[in-house]
Amino acid sequence: MNPPQTALYTVAAVRAIEARAAQTCAIDLWTLMRRAGQAAFRALRARWPEATRIVIVCGGGNNGGDGYVVAELARSLGLQVVLVQVGAAPACEPALRAVSAWRAAGGEVLAYTGGALPAADLVVDALFGIGLDRAPQGSAAAAIAAINAQSAPVFALDVPSGLNADSGYAPGACVQASATLTFVAWKRGLWTGVAAKVCGEPQLATLEVAVEAFAGTDADAELLGLSQLRTALAPRARDLHKGGCGHVLVIGGDHGHGGAALLAARAAARTGAGLVSVATRAQQVAPILASIPEAMVHAVASSEDLRGLIDRADVIALGPGLGQSDWGLQLAAEACASGRPMVLDADALNLLAAGRIAAPAHCVLTPHPGEAARLLGVDVAAIAQDRYAAVRELARRFRAIVVLKGAGSLIADHGGAVAVCPFGNPGMAAGGMGDALTGVIAALIAQGLGLVDAARAGVTVHALAGDRAAGNGERGLLATDLIAELRMLVNP
Repeated sequence: MNPPQTALYTVAAVRAIEARAAQTCAIDLWTLMRRAGQAAFRALRARWPEATRIVIVCGGGNNGGDGYVVAELARSLGLQVVLVQVGAAPACEPALRAVSAWRAAGGEVLAYTGGALPAADLVVDALFGIGLDRAPQGSAAAAIAAINAQSAPVFALDVPSGLNADSGYAPGACVQASATLTFVAWKRGLWTGVAAKVCGEPQLATLEVAVEAFAGTDADAELLGLSQLRTALAPRARDLHKGGCGHVLVIGGDHGHGGAALLAARAAARTGAGLVSVATRAQQVAPILASIPEAMVHAVASSEDLRGLIDRADVIALGPGLGQSDWGLQLAAEACASGRPMVLDADALNLLAAGRIAAPAHCVLTPHPGEAARLLGVDVAAIAQDRYAAVRELARRFRAIVVLKGAGSLIADHGGAVAVCPFGNPGMAAGGMGDALTGVIAALIAQGLGLVDAARAGVTVHALAGDRAAGNGERGLLATDLIAELRMLVNP
């Protein structure tokens, strides 16, 4: 079983864990709700100690019950609490018990009738829980708009209302939280897609649920972290030579796109490849050599020119600046037939989506959502609606390791195992970042990592380098800034 801090579960799995906790650990749902409210109140006080006016927006389910518990605890300490009920108050256990306790303590309920919320230092979102799989409607949608319109920070309980906790997709209005405290276990949807924008700082409260309650319920995905990175990137042997660090061949750089091949080559070198070659258009040779003299840069006019370079390479990075002309197609077809491990990106993916080349046997595909949509023959909206399903289908269909890039990049293997990268930032939404990732992953494969480990470590290193490079600000971040940070990160 994965450690709680890295295991990501579906909503159905979390409910099964809660049910098993009640059966085998004598923890009933009311006890869990009390613990959730207590954990939320502790987190609230720790993060916003100066907040004295608190508005708690409650729905009609158990998430609303959590809000009632928080309200009772806050009021007992003398804080000014306004509890806003959207729709009918919870009427089923255990939330009904929380409502009764609030009222018995003298707490009042303000029915939401639309418009702005009362003034507050902090708003607690307890409107919808983890079961929502549709767009909020009516007064609920209006309440979410009101939460987002006010200026106080927002603390979401379990999941920001409006976010699908399984997919990380928001089909309609969604609370924009400053922080989210989720309960029992991480929900997988908190770490990818729209969740990166609406969850703020995610936090986990396990509510003291014993490990026995998790028995028989597998995590759906794994959250990547520094510990896995340190395991993958062990210190080098003292007698190592460049031949033992692998040879990466970057194929790309059509007319006007030499920079993409250059970025991939530079990233491969900074990630530790012993040798880096570039197969490119003749006019790109001199500029690339001037920028990275450590690389071996070759002019190739046709597939015949490429064969000797492939023979000397350990891994191929195909696609940066490749284009989709006959030149790019020839080189791509030759590379894919070589049997070498490969990383495919950019126009290599577009050629694959068009059926002009076949996926090689040992490869990593690195599509962004648009490329993923073309590979699956759907629109980009379908990818956004369930990134987990999309990355698994790509891995199955092409029998490849697949990196679905974006906020909360996902890495899937042939068997459907998925890892999620929690690092990265909006500054990385810039040209050349994908070319750098291609070079990073290729270099790790060249140094002996398996395809899955190279993809996971490569995505992690790339994202962390982006975070380091964004220290001076996200806007204006360049791929070259990111590449400059790689060397430190691949020597953990």
